[in-house]
Amino acid sequence: MITRFPTHVGDPTCASAVRAGGFLFLAHHAGGFDRREYAAQTRATLHSLGETLAPAGAGFEDVVQVTLWLRELTDETREAWDVFAEFFGDQPPARMTATTDFFDPACLVMVDAVAYVGDRG
Repeated sequence: MITRFPTHVGDPTCASAVRAGGFLFLAHHAGGFDRREYAAQTRATLHSLGETLAPAGAGFEDVVQVTLWLRELTDETREAWDVFAEFFGDQPPARMTATTDFFDPACLVMVDAVAYVGDRG
């Protein structure tokens, strides 16, 4: 069974999450554009991710993979990794970090993720 969760970004062509079997695929999470700081935007981005996980009966402990998209790699971007520890603790998901240009020039951070929810939600 496939369940699509409504978009959180106002774009009807993409779902915020899609559940397929026991997996939840999450896309297009970002936030905190009012501050041009990697730590602040990462924190806002992960809060947004949490708000999408909750209705599916999931939490950060269920996230098994994250792709962390950053505008650039600098000493400041390491702050994003520190924020990850606040949300994932000592059981982090598999993570890949890459750089990209975003459509919104204020965006510094975005994540895609996969969570395993099994029969919950």
